[in-house]
Amino acid sequence: MTARFVQVADGVHVLREPLLHVNVTLVVGDGAALLVDTLSTAGQAAELAAAARAVTTAPWTVVNTHHHFDHCFGNATLAADPPRPVYAHEVTAEAMREPDRLRREAYAEIRDTHPGLAGEVAETVLLAPTHTVHGETTLDVGGRRVVLRHPGRGHTAGDLVVHVPDVDVLVAGDLVEQSGPPAFEESYPLQWPDTVAELLRMTTPSTVVVPGHGEPVDAAFVRAQHAQLVELAWLIRAGHTGGAPPERVAAEAPFGARPVLHAARRGYAELDNTA
Repeated sequence: MTARFVQVADGVHVLREPLLHVNVTLVVGDGAALLVDTLSTAGQAAELAAAARAVTTAPWTVVNTHHHFDHCFGNATLAADPPRPVYAHEVTAEAMREPDRLRREAYAEIRDTHPGLAGEVAETVLLAPTHTVHGETTLDVGGRRVVLRHPGRGHTAGDLVVHVPDVDVLVAGDLVEQSGPPAFEESYPLQWPDTVAELLRMTTPSTVVVPGHGEPVDAAFVRAQHAQLVELAWLIRAGHTGGAPPERVAAEAPFGARPVLHAARRGYAELDNTA
């Protein structure tokens, strides 16, 4: 991995990992810092630490936006020695207390497309969060107010967003995606639109929104993706009511047939009360 942090607002920097286009956000205050997400492996996390140290020498607190490997498997490298606080939603923290399961799932997900990364992921030591968030927690990052908020279920049951109000930056995790379609494998597609609507209430026309993957976007981009999620949820409900197979919903919905097939199956399970 060769990447560096780029400043997107005063004291807020974003690094994009080049393989999976994962974003890590660094918030720098007076003598303190915050790292949002930690990438996929110990090796990636070590390079991330070096990139962060090129920006600041301040000690950092870590936040995980959710439990997927590309956002939290670097925790041990970045927060174990010396020990640093690691914040996440309580559902994310619970999932990360099952490291063997998470490693198996991550390996299976990427072994065909990224075999080298899969091998590293399988050997990575996981560190579970030390501090959990239920609804909202406010941190003081070197005199800067930073809000950690769970806006609802969407990409997972434990999505957490990070709001830096003094510079109008919102780190959305995988609730918003720019470099590709949203990922629905563990999603709640019928609830996702309401969750993104809650995000939009935290934005202004000048907000910089950092998605989980890809280029930073604005509130207009988020509104457009919200409209697609609303359309998708409507198609899932209509298909379920009409007895259509999930494949038919996937053929008609935004985002492409392959990702939407996961969404349709997850939505049907929600409607059947089996999710």
